[in-house]
Amino acid sequence: MLFTRSKIFLACTLAAGLGLTACSNSNNDEKKQSTLTASAPATGEASNLSERNAQQRLINTLQQHFKKANINAKILNIKATEVPNLYWVNLEGMSSVYATADGKYIIQGDVLRLGDSKIHNVSESLQSEANKKLLANLKAEDLLIYKAQGKTKHVVYVFTDVSCPYCHKLHEHMSEINAKGIEVRYIAWPRGEQFMPAMESVWCSEDRQAAFDQAIAGTPLAPATCKNPVRDQYQLGLNMGVNGTPAIYNSEGVYLGGYLSPEELVERLNN
Repeated sequence: MLFTRSKIFLACTLAAGLGLTACSNSNNDEKKQSTLTASAPATGEASNLSERNAQQRLINTLQQHFKKANINAKILNIKATEVPNLYWVNLEGMSSVYATADGKYIIQGDVLRLGDSKIHNVSESLQSEANKKLLANLKAEDLLIYKAQGKTKHVVYVFTDVSCPYCHKLHEHMSEINAKGIEVRYIAWPRGEQFMPAMESVWCSEDRQAAFDQAIAGTPLAPATCKNPVRDQYQLGLNMGVNGTPAIYNSEGVYLGGYLSPEELVERLNN
């Protein structure tokens, strides 16, 4: 089943984040489970053997603690952060978390560095690096693409659902967004099993754009089935930490936000 109950970690967002600018996942506490494995040493920022050994010991410790707690979750990657004795842990099918070096504590949410003119998210570069690789593996024929008018200045990836009011609000500005030289690549991300058929009908339509325009405006589509990437794209979103729609990323894998006006989107992209 696509939506099975996970026993760890509800995704967190900042107060000004997804909760006010995106439609939440109706199955937000139901994440796909996987078997925890650590068959190979984790890669990390440090290249010395001591650091690699420390990371492998942390994987092993987390595996033991997860097993005792009857938790199934696959560790994809572990990397040291700028915070002493704090590691970023990339998990399959759920948002990444932080772990202390001894593996006794897990921290969910954001770790923010103060002291500069802007607040810095400690894991942003680590998460975006992983996201960039995942987005680069997507095939154009599996996406719903609205091309920029004239020269393409930016490309954004947007996890979307036709049942989401904020997605509808964003889509209303598509012509304006495209006119600013921004190409929008939609990724299917139904917020619950009940919304899966509608998204599959869009992706299986002969004219995907026309079908999406119709569905997101609230007009029901005739059911359509085919071999489609919708469920795989939903899982991709989970791997990247998506927990609501729209979720907008630039081509470097950096999360830009939920709903953004065309002006706000341009500002985020330029910064």
